[in-house]
Amino acid sequence: MNPATLQDLLVKSLVKKAGGNQRRWRTVVGPISVHDVATHAHCNWSVKPSGTSREIAEVERLLDTMRIEHSLIDAQ
Repeated sequence: MNPATLQDLLVKSLVKKAGGNQRRWRTVVGPISVHDVATHAHCNWSVKPSGTSREIAEVERLLDTMRIEHSLIDAQ
């Protein structure tokens, strides 16, 4: 899985769970940052969500699950 695919999965999951549209959730999630596995052995990606407190809370709840299911991704 690459960052774009992970972002698509996050956005689609958020639309399904919380409603709204993909464009808004893509803005809230923002880009996926990929880190070196040598320094981030358990999960090599992160996001910095921005939006309302409700939106950020929805993203954070989903991230807990996604980090378990998709802990390591490809850089491209």
